[in-house]
Amino acid sequence: MKPMGDPISPAGMAALKARYDHLLGTERPEIVEIVSWAAGNGDRSENGDYLYGRKRMREIDRELGHLSRRMKALRLVDPTEQPDMSRVFFGAQVEIADEDDQRRTLTLVGDDEQDAGAGRIGWNSPLARALRGAEVGDLRVVKLPEGAKEWEVMAITYD
Repeated sequence: MKPMGDPISPAGMAALKARYDHLLGTERPEIVEIVSWAAGNGDRSENGDYLYGRKRMREIDRELGHLSRRMKALRLVDPTEQPDMSRVFFGAQVEIADEDDQRRTLTLVGDDEQDAGAGRIGWNSPLARALRGAEVGDLRVVKLPEGAKEWEVMAITYD
């Protein structure tokens, strides 16, 4: 049986696809044009436009390959279709409080769409793994480099 891929939200998948389409449809053709023009200017060994263009094209091709592999490996999950919205699963927006009643609101998203500054934590992060399956009122301990920290689940919502 093939293992299920990492989850990603529809918005996260759309962002990956948009990046792929931009690279393939806009950036790469522009670089190809620059490289073709620069190649026609003679000696390529000292031609900065040609050398930079070739380097940038390799970077774009590498990123296109990476994005293609990621999109194939990911599993699209719509958070609004979770069967049990009283528990923390993929896509949940969770309000948690620590021992000092410091509260944080986090959204569990795919690892490709995480942004800690915006409160979006990756599905495979230590905190997200600890919160999986929790209900309001549950206490979860997260082992961090500076030591274990306990969090209480205060609220769970799905947008």
